[in-house]
Amino acid sequence: MKNINEDIIKEIIKKRVNTPDDLSSVKRKMAKRYVLPCSSNIELLESYRKLVKNKKIKKSLKIEILLRVRPVRSLSGIVNVSVLTKPYPCPGKCIYCPDIKGIPKSYLDKEPAVMRAILNNYHPSKQVSMRLRSLRKTGHPIDKVELRVIGGTWSFYQKRYQTWFIKECFRACNEFERKLKNNNQSLKHQQKINEKAISRIVGLSIETRPDFIDRKEIIRMRKMGITRVELGVQTIYNDILKMNKRGHDIEETKRATKLLKDAGFKICYQMMPNLFGSDLKKDEKMFKELFSNPDFQPDLLKIYPTAIIKGTLLYKYWKNGKYSPYSKKQLISLVKKIKKIIPYYVRIQRITRDIPSSKIVAGPAKISNLRQIIAQDMQKEGWKCKCIRCREAGRNYSKKENNNKSFLKKELKMFRQEYDASGGKEIFLSFEDKEREVLYSLLRLRIPSNDKNMIPSLRNSALIREIHTYSQLVPIEKNKSSLISAQHKGLGKRLIKEAEKIIKKEFSIHSVKSIEGSTKKSQFNRVKKIAVISGVGVRKYYQKLGYSLQDTYMVKNICN
Repeated sequence: MKNINEDIIKEIIKKRVNTPDDLSSVKRKMAKRYVLPCSSNIELLESYRKLVKNKKIKKSLKIEILLRVRPVRSLSGIVNVSVLTKPYPCPGKCIYCPDIKGIPKSYLDKEPAVMRAILNNYHPSKQVSMRLRSLRKTGHPIDKVELRVIGGTWSFYQKRYQTWFIKECFRACNEFERKLKNNNQSLKHQQKINEKAISRIVGLSIETRPDFIDRKEIIRMRKMGITRVELGVQTIYNDILKMNKRGHDIEETKRATKLLKDAGFKICYQMMPNLFGSDLKKDEKMFKELFSNPDFQPDLLKIYPTAIIKGTLLYKYWKNGKYSPYSKKQLISLVKKIKKIIPYYVRIQRITRDIPSSKIVAGPAKISNLRQIIAQDMQKEGWKCKCIRCREAGRNYSKKENNNKSFLKKELKMFRQEYDASGGKEIFLSFEDKEREVLYSLLRLRIPSNDKNMIPSLRNSALIREIHTYSQLVPIEKNKSSLISAQHKGLGKRLIKEAEKIIKKEFSIHSVKSIEGSTKKSQFNRVKKIAVISGVGVRKYYQKLGYSLQDTYMVKNICN
């Protein structure tokens, strides 16, 4: 197959093939000429790399993007790598949660991440390495990694295991495609290496329960480099939490949310419609309150419809007629109502869990393509979801931009949206098209309440909790303006400058003093500086903008 694959690559270059349809046409034409089956994109990528290595053709990011398998994996500007912790006791006794021997509680043996973990005996560095190799083989850049640690309740694991686990994840990224001498050292040492590594961890998230979040846990999470926390909230109603034996109340969720936001973390709520004791009206009301009540206001959302799994107490309730799942029609209608009320500043990460349908006994949670069904309904009904995921440039780029020149010439608009959250003020800045249909870049700026912060470097500080430029992931070293992507065009830097300008003008110690009788003076910190909750792999970026490392944050003084 070597000759046909090399000829296809040469034909792609000669004909300047840019679209998947044109690529398919070339593949069919060459297959007919050679009387052979059509080549796969993985085979073509291998031939392309050999040609580049042998200096027979020049390296082309356009060709690499064209040949990528499942390009959606890097359309958000990063690649996700999920790593599963070892099986370990869970403090929860939730009635819906599966508990399979040899697998972390709440997970099932046929889930992709679980299968990968079992193959590697739950060793973190082996899981990371396997995932990076797979992504690289299918044509994805792996230099910007969003690491997601999953499995059980992270905060309940032994502290020594937590530190070792995260250290091994960093080590796997640091050693990818190279071997470092004496590299099995401390977590702090691995983090320092990662600042310049081939695969840099630009974000790190963990899953935990609201009742395990306190000041000590937050300081510990920051030392490990964690930037985002997924909270298993499930519902905001205490009676439903009690009926499902969740083990915490909603006040603990509110407290955890405030503590995390005041430390700069991005927060994702995992919510479960159709819990035992709930109903459609309650669920709809719950999602409305998430974004109207300042005590909640998550940045990201995972909607996990309750699944009936054998071996759970909920399964027994269903068998005895005490629990009835929603119908397919009811669940689809509910999710569409939720999507219609989502604010511009929220990203819906998922609307169903990655559970094999064969493992779900009954109910609409068996629908594995729920997002696609709803997307088709949205198109037929003529409305659009405002959530970040539905609008991000990587997923809409080809529809809105024909080539890079049109992007460079396009007049993007900066939007500013403010809302109250957990005693502070959130300012959401974004670069979007004028119709707000495509989002290119965003920044989350927080002005905390005047409570004394638990972390010294955050006192009298505004917080940049997130900066993200969406579009096809472009490798760090290939930030040429000729590339078709919104990345590396200076959008993030412009948003940072705007955030600094807002702080100086409206919230700094000087501006607050100049406003007689201002509520800002009593309600918010007198801001002297800005702190960024930076992923370890992005520290060098902020250093170039005048920020320096303090207590794991990148900090810049605004008022001298």
